[in-house]
Amino acid sequence: MLKKFLQALRPPQHEHLPDPDAELALGALMVRVAQADRDYKLEEIRLIDKILARLYQHNAIEAAKVRATCEKLHAAAPDTDTFGKLIRETTDLKERLAALDALWEVVLADGNTDEGEVKIVEEARVAMGLSFNDSKAARERVQSRLDVS
Repeated sequence: MLKKFLQALRPPQHEHLPDPDAELALGALMVRVAQADRDYKLEEIRLIDKILARLYQHNAIEAAKVRATCEKLHAAAPDTDTFGKLIRETTDLKERLAALDALWEVVLADGNTDEGEVKIVEEARVAMGLSFNDSKAARERVQSRLDVS
């Protein structure tokens, strides 16, 4: 009985997290961007799920599971540039540009551009080996899609 009591007082053991691949790295970066303003909204969660489903051909349940894993990775996460470098080293230019679009989509989704969100996108952009002009073009593409909606 004492053993059970002492175990209850210990902090919970963290479950084993998978080694991130490009998908999990991008998901963790999107979560990081969405949480940068300390207001992680349901709309942002849904958007991240939608982006993961679109980019990686998941159904809604699979995308939600991936995002949940990404939330855990973000919480235990290395620096933003570590995720960005992983994306750079494991994907081609087209996929890195799509990842940058996805990050801007999360930033611009709520209509408020938080300085902390932009800082994370810029750190990720540099780590992914993309230029300032790539980022500017991605932001403009996403903004034009949002303006049409």
